[in-house]
Amino acid sequence: MAKAGWDIRAEGLHGGPPLTVYGSSETHSWAAKACDTMGMGRKAFRAVPAGAGYRLDLAACREMILADRRAGQRPIAIVGNAGTVNTGAVDDLRGIRALADELGLWFHVDGAFGSLAAWSASRDLVAGQESADSIAFDLHKWGYMPYEVGVVLTRDGEAQLRAFAGQAGSAAYLLSLDRGASADTTYFADRGLQLSRGFRALKVWMSMKEQGVSRIGAAIQANIDQARRLGERIEGEPRLELLAPVSLNTVCFRHAGAGASGERLDALNREILTQLQVRGIAVPSQTILDGRFAIRVCITNHRSAPEDFDALVEGVLALGEEILDCSPA
Repeated sequence: MAKAGWDIRAEGLHGGPPLTVYGSSETHSWAAKACDTMGMGRKAFRAVPAGAGYRLDLAACREMILADRRAGQRPIAIVGNAGTVNTGAVDDLRGIRALADELGLWFHVDGAFGSLAAWSASRDLVAGQESADSIAFDLHKWGYMPYEVGVVLTRDGEAQLRAFAGQAGSAAYLLSLDRGASADTTYFADRGLQLSRGFRALKVWMSMKEQGVSRIGAAIQANIDQARRLGERIEGEPRLELLAPVSLNTVCFRHAGAGASGERLDALNREILTQLQVRGIAVPSQTILDGRFAIRVCITNHRSAPEDFDALVEGVLALGEEILDCSPA
């Protein structure tokens, strides 16, 4: 019979019941990779079906957690998305906080780019993330800073220290003293797996000193406004189809195909995307939404201008007509 409690650091994952983590099916692949890396196995990440607007279905999440508990597993955390990778959807973060409190779980926010909407006039879009136990985001995305710089914020700093305590401290040459060069209460070797690490924070400090939160926030708001405008332009064009709500800065759409459907419609949009890129018109990416190929526009450039998106729309329309004219019926 699995033990109710055990020293996971001393006994390992197999000293107790299997651990499980929950997030919507729209959660980035990092979650399953992290479970894999930690030895929990990829199946430890429970992908909860996304509901309306590609957001986490809270009721389905609750039922999945309770079912796993009845099966003898140990749920430990729920991941909420502040901007999913496919559509930019923001989960009900306040609802996830309430569910995590009800069931005694850790609440982590994946805010890869979306968390930084808190610096903009649209901060209400990510309301609730401030109640998370931990948040992770990348300043090389919506912070417009040089690649790479990731940020992790933890509500309980002592919990992070306990998780890695002994990793560095057990080595005599890494012990901190009360005074002198080794007197440092923010010794990063005690807060992660790395001992040696580059000074990534320098570019953050320099950028923040030169730009400031208000200027970066204004650029973020401009990207949000551009996404909304692009979404409205697509909805107003009968030859185009918006495939997901515009939540933050991501717009997913396709050419409607003049009667084409299924694989032929997907093939048309794949070719449109390729031609947009190779002809140098624009460089959107792609995703699959409910089995449909989507042209995905994720706006994280402070230099983007309205005419860039006009050129994108006109390019999609022109390429669609060109490809349809050249294709067999």
